[in-house]
Amino acid sequence: MGKLQSLVKDTAIYGLSSIVGRFLNYLLVPLYTAKMDVESGNYGVVTNVYAWTAILLVFLTFGFETTFFRFASKEKANVSKVFSMSMQVIGVLCGLFLLGVFSFLPSIADTLGYKDNPEFIGMMAVVVALDALQAIPFGLLRFQNRPIKFASLKLLNIFMNIALNLFVFVILPENPGLLGDINLPDNQAFYVFFINLICTALLTFFLIPELRLYRPTRDKAMLKSMLKYSWPLLILGIAGILNLNADKIIYTWLVPGEEGTEQLGIYGAAVKVAAVMAMLMQAFRYAYEPLVFSNSKDKNSKDFYAKAMKYFIIVAMLAFLVVMFYMDIMKHIINSDYWEGLKVVPIVMAAEIFMGIYFNLSFWYKLNDETYWGAIFSFIGCAILFAVNIIFVPRYGYIACAWASFAGYFTAMLVSYFVGQKRNAINYDMKTILKFTLLFLAVYGTSLALPDWGSTAKMACNTVLLFVFLFYTYRTIKAERRAKNKKIEE
Repeated sequence: MGKLQSLVKDTAIYGLSSIVGRFLNYLLVPLYTAKMDVESGNYGVVTNVYAWTAILLVFLTFGFETTFFRFASKEKANVSKVFSMSMQVIGVLCGLFLLGVFSFLPSIADTLGYKDNPEFIGMMAVVVALDALQAIPFGLLRFQNRPIKFASLKLLNIFMNIALNLFVFVILPENPGLLGDINLPDNQAFYVFFINLICTALLTFFLIPELRLYRPTRDKAMLKSMLKYSWPLLILGIAGILNLNADKIIYTWLVPGEEGTEQLGIYGAAVKVAAVMAMLMQAFRYAYEPLVFSNSKDKNSKDFYAKAMKYFIIVAMLAFLVVMFYMDIMKHIINSDYWEGLKVVPIVMAAEIFMGIYFNLSFWYKLNDETYWGAIFSFIGCAILFAVNIIFVPRYGYIACAWASFAGYFTAMLVSYFVGQKRNAINYDMKTILKFTLLFLAVYGTSLALPDWGSTAKMACNTVLLFVFLFYTYRTIKAERRAKNKKIEE
């Protein structure tokens, strides 16, 4: 139980930084959607460019976040060497990437549809390179079980981001002479990217103590082993990030012109409401990944994985219900002009639950050094996502994007489960998971079936339904502890 308690504690710390940070960051969503009207398409531009940066970050980190954990766990006396090798690989990749981008910047900007604003691409190229370089120092903090510094730096970055956004979008327009005669660009998307660049660059200075661990190393055998382990993770990461962002990248090609940019902005804003689930996934991953690798040789590790899966699913279902039951409050995160996109929220959140389960299922091949399985599973899901988007988006719009993510992650989850149970079986508590799933569907279905009694009455009824789910959870956990204590006494 100690490891499970440690997982809960670290998830809470990582989660606090993630949830508080995302909540503070959400203050920017109503700000952006208020300042960037739907017709301008500026929020669609922000959504599209950030989708590209997410994919580029996967390329530049090259799967070395997980690779660092694996090799640092195997060679605890040589953590410095593993850290240095990881930084060297990512440093070379980032250097080549920036050289290529700035050598062909006009052509790249034209291809992506930003011929008149190549500075968008240049700024975000530097941001994604810095993010990639910071990934290993942040990974070191997680490996050393230092969630406090990790969380503090993440929050610091967000506070700086919010402060600069408030200055640019609120204070500066009301005080136009504050910066003297400086001519400022009139494109609002420019400021979003420029502020991100400043904050990411400043964050690097706070990681100097970790970066001092770097020492040049030329261990070709280690490099070969790490690359062999990491390249399937790169493929896995590409497929995974495409599942999250491909729709936002190809949308303006499937629905060209101003209509596509406008609809993408609506979809991108609505997805922000569903990001509570993404916060949960991120917090769990930050705490769970280093814990799994450090305890991989424990004889009871499989029991731990099974318990973690069960409790993860329960918490994910609870998060889904909270968001959907109080949507009349949650929707105010975005401007009312974007509310028509809220119909995608339950679909996207369900897809993220599947993604979280898929993440839980992934450790059998990571621990067995068979990471190529992850690439296979993810590309199966990715192929389905692309197919659904390409076939249905031109006809049904962004609602098809949500269903494409749902179908892609559901398929990847199922394939990973069945193959994993054949190659490295884990005795998941399927009986309890099924019971909770049926209760979850019954509670959510009842909420959908309730008459339209108005917002307040509906939320009151939803609160009663939420307590039903919570009460059953409490009773189940209490019964499990009672059974465990009885077994120990015997």
